[in-house]
Amino acid sequence: MKLSFLRLLSINILFFSFSGSAQESIAPSHQEGFPLWAYGYIVPPDPPEDWSQSCLGARPRDCDRPGGMPADTTGNLMYVEGSDLAFTQAQITAPFSPADWFPGDHPPMPDVVAYGKEDIGMRACAICHLPNGQGLMQNAPVAGLPVDYFLRQLSDFASGARVTSDPHKANGFEMAAMARALTPEEALEIAEYYSSIPFKPWVQIIESDTVPKFQASRNGLFTKLPGDETEPLGQRLIELPISTYDTNNLRNPRSGMVAYAPIGSLARGEDIVTTGGGNSIECMTCHGADLRGTAIAPPIAGRQPSYIGRQLYDYQQGNRKGAFAAMMTPSTVQLSEDDIIAISAYVASLEP
Repeated sequence: MKLSFLRLLSINILFFSFSGSAQESIAPSHQEGFPLWAYGYIVPPDPPEDWSQSCLGARPRDCDRPGGMPADTTGNLMYVEGSDLAFTQAQITAPFSPADWFPGDHPPMPDVVAYGKEDIGMRACAICHLPNGQGLMQNAPVAGLPVDYFLRQLSDFASGARVTSDPHKANGFEMAAMARALTPEEALEIAEYYSSIPFKPWVQIIESDTVPKFQASRNGLFTKLPGDETEPLGQRLIELPISTYDTNNLRNPRSGMVAYAPIGSLARGEDIVTTGGGNSIECMTCHGADLRGTAIAPPIAGRQPSYIGRQLYDYQQGNRKGAFAAMMTPSTVQLSEDDIIAISAYVASLEP
């Protein structure tokens, strides 16, 4: 796409002014009220790791936590229902050219989305966010985000204005390093690509007292254990792949998630979202009556509840300081963890 001079100039200022900026170290913060479920933990990590200083140089992949992807032990071809393609496990999880099961589901991917920048150890965007931008529990759903909002987030990652509250969350710091490594042209290509893809229904919300027995993986994804055993849900929101094999092994971009929330969460969430619930500000004020976004706020309806929960907590802790944080922070400071669960469940239950 041909850029106007003024827009290209503004994007250059946005990104070049942050090139080489360093991330300040963050003290471990798995304190009381930290929503373990939103960050992919059953119990606090032991020992907790601090990744905030791990990829400050030219290689974002220095923050790629080892052991997060399934290993290829056979080299056999694998298949996804509805696709006429076949890939090995190694091809599916290739960091610089991950498999694309459904090329017809999206426009042609820009090189940085499809391949990353191998010369500097920057993984392809599609390896985590998927080629269609639907994303997984442990990262962000980026399809359908407005271009200007997308660019602001890359800028905030690059400058340190947007930081994960969890120093153990390696991919949060990898994302910041990636943002610093992008040229303005690449950033715009990514933003325009993912913005052009509508976000599709992705999460089923189930209110329940129990949840299937599950485990936590090193990459922040909860997965169901074999069998039909359950355990008490408690005051958690647990998001699981509908099919562990499709999500974790095949990286199937059409296989979504299911989330279990405490009974009563949807009603409480609707109250907070629509009225403020007595300790917040109604979300519709900025995100629109259907939560599908406005000129000043992104669409959030139907997006992953774990992601929504992380962002609410990050704002609450003052770790998102971008241009519009002044509007979000007051609406989060008084939220309890139960409130965050309720909001996350209700927002995720809506039609995107």
